[in-house]
Amino acid sequence: MDLKLFASTFIAIFLAELGDKTQLATFSLAASSEKRWAIFLGASLALIASTLIGVTVGGFVMNIVPPEYMRMGAGLLFILLGIAMIMGKL
Repeated sequence: MDLKLFASTFIAIFLAELGDKTQLATFSLAASSEKRWAIFLGASLALIASTLIGVTVGGFVMNIVPPEYMRMGAGLLFILLGIAMIMGKL
């Protein structure tokens, strides 16, 4: 296993997920229920499933689209989502 890649992925995703809608939804569910383990397991499995989809689709698309276009597209998408959030559209 590439530990440097593992660590950079962990740090990037961990920091990106802090305070996002998923974490706030999980926080809200945990605050309104005594069954925190069920919430933890459900949220964890949902994140694993969405990550599996991302890795699978990313691996497929990587064979078609050059990596520099993927980075530019992802960056542009983040910028557009940020603008939409600032404008109150999301």
